[in-house]
This record gives sequence, structure tokens and C-alpha cells, in this order.
Amino acid sequence: MEMHQVRYFLALCEELNFTRAAERCHVAQPSLTRAIQALEEEMGGALFHRERANTHLSELGRTLKPYLEQVYSRAEQARREAREFIRLQKTPLRLGLMCTIAPTLLLDLVAAVRMRHPGIELQLIDEPAPTLQARLIPGSLRVAISALPLLAEDTLLQQMRPYREQFQSVIEPPHRLAALNAIRVKDLNGEHYLARVNCEMGPAADAIFDAQGIGGPTVYQSERDDWILAMAAAGLGYAFMPSLCVDHPGVVARALIDPEIWREVALVTVRGRPHSPGVGALVQEAMRMQWTGKPALAVQEASAAS
Repeated sequence: MEMHQVRYFLALCEELNFTRAAERCHVAQPSLTRAIQALEEEMGGALFHRERANTHLSELGRTLKPYLEQVYSRAEQARREAREFIRLQKTPLRLGLMCTIAPTLLLDLVAAVRMRHPGIELQLIDEPAPTLQARLIPGSLRVAISALPLLAEDTLLQQMRPYREQFQSVIEPPHRLAALNAIRVKDLNGEHYLARVNCEMGPAADAIFDAQGIGGPTVYQSERDDWILAMAAAGLGYAFMPSLCVDHPGVVARALIDPEIWREVALVTVRGRPHSPGVGALVQEAMRMQWTGKPALAVQEASAAS
């Protein structure tokens, strides 16, 4: 049995007309007829009854049809997998990464993509959240990892939110607040502030501080978290940053409470836009992973429902 015979058989099952089936398969009718006859000889009986304008399946044909459909379907799937494999042998993947997200939990994701899809050439685009979002919509960027607070309200974007992390106050160990297990917003009144220029939660935090009448001088600003951490270690003031970004030996971090401030990290694509092979591989590996950080609310709800 050859695959073109199976394809001709299935086309004839639908058309019940040798001429139309041949046209559908882009072959001459005699070629299709010979292929069907050869298949019938191999199967040991007639697959169709030919009665002038009334070609129809025989009992043997009806019996074999579901099996041959399955054979053809699996062969087509094998071809698709092969084509996908070939495409992935050298597939560029430009991954937008919000510049305030630490690599801690993402290293395993990158390693998984590299291990299972070695042909993917990964390029990280490190930019602020609004810039990434602006690139996603027109298509200059196909996938990003971001945590913009209003992301969930954008109906154009599809999100998978694997984990969430709490914002903390970062201070030097001798600081008067370092002895506390958690720092309330009102505890920071009058303290010198080290501003992270690209902090996506900055406006939301400002609103919280203003609502409580909390203020203090901003003594340093930077786009780089490593410099913010260095200034905090030097005792210039306190910083406000996600827990996974705190990686300096000269500082301590305390959870900010009353109220708590969290962010949800999301893998973002444009809703309804077909994935490229590289994006598909990234999404597949992200769904496969067991995330070790604080699970995002969406993930917790999905787990509870299952």
C-alpha cells in the first residue's frame, strides 16, 4: 500500500466520482483508476461498486475507510512535524524582556528552549514595558515577557501569567527599619527615596503614597537596578523593587505592606495572531515548566478549578 493510493481512495470516498476525484488529486483519471485497482488487489476485494453514475463504497470499502483515514491523518501529521523540525533547525526568536524583570526564574525557560529546540536562535530585546507593548501590536515583536499593570485590560493581547512577585523596600542593614519583618508604607514617611526610572509600578505606588500623605525627597534616579542597589547599600536611601530583583549583598529587603504591592509577570502575544515556530516553542516550554516563584492569581485559580 502506498500513501498516494490512500489519498486517492479517500478522495473517491468523498466525491464518489472517478473524474472529480482525479481532478481533486491533480492526476489523470486513468492513473487514479489504476491506483484504486492496485489497492483493491492488495486488500483482496472491491472497495467500490461502479454502476455507471452510481459509484459507491462496498462493504469492504466501508470497513477499511476509518483505518485508512487514520493512516493518512498520521502520515500528514508526520509530514507537518518533519517540516516543523526542519524550520526549527535555524529559527530566529526575538523575545522582548521588560528591563525590570530579573532573569532568576527565566533562566530555566531559556535553557528548556535551548535543550529541546536547539535550532532556535534567541535574541533578547531589553526595553521598558510600554515600548514592548508598542512593538507587539504592529508585529515588529511577536512575544514579550512583561508586567505592565494595565496589561490585563488590553483586549488585543493574549497573556499567560506564570508567576507573581511582591514589591519590597530595599535598605542598608544599619537602617532603622531593617529590624522590622515588614515595612508599612507610612513607615517610609520622610525617608530619602532612590527612584527606578523604568519601574512599571511607579505611578501606582505614587498614588498609594499620596493617598496616605507619605512623602520624602528623591535623592537619586537611575534606569539601572544595579546602581539603585549600590546606592541603597551605600545608605543614600531606600528603593522600591520586586523581590527577585534584589541581588546585592549589601542590602536587606523587607516586604512592603499596608497595602501590599504585587506584579504579575506575563508571557504576552497578540491575540489571534498565528505563532511562528519559535514563539510556539517558547509558549510550549513555558506551559511545560513548573514555576517555582509565587504563582500568579490566574495560575492559582486554574489549579483550584482542576
